[in-house]
Amino acid sequence: MHRLSRRSVNTLLRYGGRHRRDAAAAASVASPILNESGGQKDTSSRWYSVLAGTHSGPTSTKPMELGTMIPSGRRYESTASDFDTPDVPVENNASDALDKLRFLSVTAPELMEGAPELDIRIQTDQENGIITLTDSGIGMTHEELVDSLGTIAHSGTAKFLKALKDSKDAGTDSNLIGQFGVGFYSAFLVADKVVVSTKSPKSDKQYVWEGEANSSSYIVREETDPEKLIPRGTSIKLHLKRDDKGFAHPERIERLVKNYSQFVSFPIYTWQEKGYTKEVEVDEDPADAKKDGTDDNVEKKKKTKKVVEKYWDWELTNETQPIWLRNPKEVTTQEYNEFYRKAFNEYLDPLASSHFTTEGEVEFRSILYVPAVTPMGKEDIVNPKTKNIRLYVKRVFISDDFDGELFPRYLSFVKGVVDSNDLPLNVSREILQESRVVRIMRKRLVRKAFDMILGISMSENREDYEKFWENFGKHLKLGCIEDRENHKRLAPLLRFFSSQSEQEMISLDEYVENMKPDQKDIYYIAADSVTSAKNTPFLERLYEKDLEVLFLVDPIDEVAVTNLKAYKEKNFVDISKEDLDIGDKNEEKEKEMKQEFGHICDWMKKRLGDKVASVQISNRLKASPCVLVSGKFGWSANMERLMKAQTVGDSSSLDFMRSRRVLEINPEHPIIQKLSAACNSSGDDEEAMRAIDLLYDTALISSGFTPESPSHFGGKIYEMMNMALSNKWGPQQPSFDMHSSQPQEAEIVAEPQPTLEAEVVEPVESGSQK
Repeated sequence: MHRLSRRSVNTLLRYGGRHRRDAAAAASVASPILNESGGQKDTSSRWYSVLAGTHSGPTSTKPMELGTMIPSGRRYESTASDFDTPDVPVENNASDALDKLRFLSVTAPELMEGAPELDIRIQTDQENGIITLTDSGIGMTHEELVDSLGTIAHSGTAKFLKALKDSKDAGTDSNLIGQFGVGFYSAFLVADKVVVSTKSPKSDKQYVWEGEANSSSYIVREETDPEKLIPRGTSIKLHLKRDDKGFAHPERIERLVKNYSQFVSFPIYTWQEKGYTKEVEVDEDPADAKKDGTDDNVEKKKKTKKVVEKYWDWELTNETQPIWLRNPKEVTTQEYNEFYRKAFNEYLDPLASSHFTTEGEVEFRSILYVPAVTPMGKEDIVNPKTKNIRLYVKRVFISDDFDGELFPRYLSFVKGVVDSNDLPLNVSREILQESRVVRIMRKRLVRKAFDMILGISMSENREDYEKFWENFGKHLKLGCIEDRENHKRLAPLLRFFSSQSEQEMISLDEYVENMKPDQKDIYYIAADSVTSAKNTPFLERLYEKDLEVLFLVDPIDEVAVTNLKAYKEKNFVDISKEDLDIGDKNEEKEKEMKQEFGHICDWMKKRLGDKVASVQISNRLKASPCVLVSGKFGWSANMERLMKAQTVGDSSSLDFMRSRRVLEINPEHPIIQKLSAACNSSGDDEEAMRAIDLLYDTALISSGFTPESPSHFGGKIYEMMNMALSNKWGPQQPSFDMHSSQPQEAEIVAEPQPTLEAEVVEPVESGSQK
């Protein structure tokens, strides 16, 4: 026998109308258009056998046509009626039965007589493992019952819609759900036996259909038990399999209904245990009365206690009016927030919401929300699989497990509901990925999400967007990398610190508005913090010219801006790369500088060798002697640092992406001028060579790079410190001829020793003694 996992119940309930219809789905298989022949009096059971191809019973003599039936994982043959019946619609769930009755009662009010209330009721027998689902819908005649349940994949709803289309009532929206014809037989996934009892308002008889999972036949008979008669509608009784009797628990049924059928347009009641508190009298023990010493003739106040009285009653489980189907003008902000907190288990109100209806090529309704904060412990923006979007088809919950089909992963923080009439109820992941309808829905949902976020950014309360950016700014930066089509929507939403706004982030629009009249580009520098960025030597000349520079201090910032390339026809320019143009080029002055300092550039390049691509005169320095800039098309110092940190194992594979490095010198700085003099007088001087090496290593660090050998660089710094400290606080040397103006450096650096006195004697001393 086929065993069902826990997911099988979801399958059962989805086919019947996926929400609360989890249980109500199979409950009602009824037909709205009735056959007059259904009123025949017949109390005999009819047994249909696939083996004989005929049926037994006094009133039926026609042979049966074979249909298909799949009750429990194996294929069985079952008979289908060959009655000469009209093209009658038969539905596969309780909601459709009620919808059809309501639709037909507009022209035939008599159909509602006897049971004016339209609802669905689910009752459980936990002890025996039985679920009973009853609706007060259209019901079925004998012929419709055999025609519907005798053939698998027979959809009465599809027939009904086709009949509407072909009739004068074409175009009427009846909100019918089940259109597949397999929902009823999914009941055998969890049930060994299914009993369907149905009563049509156009027939004076109530008929019962019985089928078992391990049988190749079913029974149709007239209901004769007065206690089981219903005024109108259909009742389905599921005798659950042993492993699936847990679904008969009332609380479990309630959860399933709330999850899948919350917004079915008819009330769904479940049979629940309730209780109330009352006081009852307590019999007093005579022994206790004697101890109290009270007079028996005196009337005493009787003792009472509180007890909980249990009882069973129907409880409304669903909300019949989805908030997204209401007119947005009639819904208050409080109602939107209340729905958000309830639907997504949130405790804070959202930052913004958007309620809209899309019509035309694709029709759907939606409410989207921007949360106030990110979920705790879920800061990974790379994972697109969230349960933030709940997809409904005709108010029936389908799924909240998506992998980027409705929203790109950088907008995965957006929460909401989407209700479409254009998708099938049996929508699968493959359908979502390949459906043209879904692609159109995704495009419009993304556009609405951007409009909502833009609304937050334009709010008078600047703190609202600051809160949003703190929580979801990285998501939008990821969008700059992954979604080129929406760059124009993403760029205005970005925020950065800058050289003129170190405490408060600014937008790109604010930057462009503050640009100098002759400024052509948007300048930026990438660093690990605002402090590092504002102290970088690349900014010196831009500070002097009062040019604003964006500080990209988030690891993802540089990649995002690089993918944007430009904003409002202004190119993004990294000031740490070569060929920087800040609008002050003077070709004559540059030519003079090259003639005057060209020799030192060649000299330094010869010393540094392959460490740098070239040595050039800088136009960006003011106070620093030199800076190491990156090539135009390679990584910046910041990107190189980040990529090294992410590399696992051997980092040599990243060498091909490292940028060429150019050492730019400041010819106005004293150090460069002294080196120029050293180059002119003694180009091979060892101290000058060491100074060039130290200058390069220092430029590495100040420019954001990492020295290849930090310990070697540290040794150079210690040596220089030792020389400086010895000059100022070194031990006092023994007295000698004060006319000596050329003391040897070796004596200054050396540690004081008694034998050093003999080394003080110089030729000048002997001449003075004459």
